[in-house]
Amino acid sequence: MAEPSTLARPYAKAVFELARDEGKLADWSALLSGLASAVRDKQVAAAIGHPAVGRGQLADILVQVMGGKVSEHAKNLLRLLSEYDRLKLAPLLAEQFEALRAEHERRVDVEIVSAAPVDAAQQKALVDAIRKKLDRDVKVQWKTDPSLIAGAQIRAGDTVIDGSISGELARLRQALVG
Repeated sequence: MAEPSTLARPYAKAVFELARDEGKLADWSALLSGLASAVRDKQVAAAIGHPAVGRGQLADILVQVMGGKVSEHAKNLLRLLSEYDRLKLAPLLAEQFEALRAEHERRVDVEIVSAAPVDAAQQKALVDAIRKKLDRDVKVQWKTDPSLIAGAQIRAGDTVIDGSISGELARLRQALVG
């Protein structure tokens, strides 16, 4: 059987293309986030796949759970996911949609973990350097972790830059061990 992320991908791409063409990326983000939350709900999760609940009925229930203010395209998506028993993929679909949207909007979420707090001037300089390096708009989340000893770790999507002393010590240890 295919991986859940592989199964969710075509739905995410199709919804993204529709949302982009309609100019409604933010609306679809909210809808997919709501759908992901709904299928995580214990009562809704119990209804998914329950033999007493028909697949069409399940799509209608989800429309009601999501406030009833759902476009025809969104209702069609819910029916399609329900019909093909793919509702459990909603969190992955939402996640993949957001990744496609971020790429389209040329933005990236960045996490910077430093050993000590970083002053505002250094933060600005680091954010500007990351923005220039990635050629993207960046949204930074700052964290502090004294176990890094000194320096920082930067995570932007799949890219990780470890400029911490603890990271350097780990690399040296690995080189010595073989």
